[in-house]
Amino acid sequence: MQRVLCVVAHPDDMEYGASAVVAEWTSKGVEVGYLLLTSGESGIRNLPPAAAGPLRAEEQRRACEIVGVSDLAILDFPDGLLEPGLALRQRIAMHIRRFKPDAVMTMTWDLETPWGLNHADHRAAGLAIVDAIRDADNPWLFRTPGGEAVDEAWSVSWLLVTESRNTHAIPVSKQSVDLAVASLGAHEAYLAALPDHPPPLELITSILDRTGKAAGRNHALGVRAIRIG
Repeated sequence: MQRVLCVVAHPDDMEYGASAVVAEWTSKGVEVGYLLLTSGESGIRNLPPAAAGPLRAEEQRRACEIVGVSDLAILDFPDGLLEPGLALRQRIAMHIRRFKPDAVMTMTWDLETPWGLNHADHRAAGLAIVDAIRDADNPWLFRTPGGEAVDEAWSVSWLLVTESRNTHAIPVSKQSVDLAVASLGAHEAYLAALPDHPPPLELITSILDRTGKAAGRNHALGVRAIRIG
């Protein structure tokens, strides 16, 4: 893979282990882009959305810089109210056509997850992403203003889903683990609003060490790899 697009609902969603793989990829010359569907503006209880959105977007930019990602796009869909409809599918599909990834990475959209009941936005995002991958490859969907087929239809080869029913483990180095810890720590204001949140070092190492041990490696991220097409 030469290009990977990571599509998630909120700032910080990529930082729960997946950013270690991103750091691993970028260190080897893989181009990685992030597409966030919201700015997470409703995610800090004691901060109004108008203040929280820009703050969380800036924290995500810092997290991206740590793991070598320069292509960050944040859409303006409402945090907490995502719906997997045509508007969301179109924006994701158009971004896929622009970025032209070999693989798309996202979080699980299952209702029940290893950490508990999944967030409504994660579930809506996952369903929209699955459909948008197909949409991006159909030149007759979201066509030109004149109704003609689009020239930039794009076929994604793989969908990689984290926190799901793993089929593969992606090994990462200790350096990539450290960068993942730092990328989660970049969400300083968000984590400060969650007093019961485990320290980034403890949380990230537990995720990557557990999967690494199961895979016979020191550190690894588990993914469900789905072949598209």
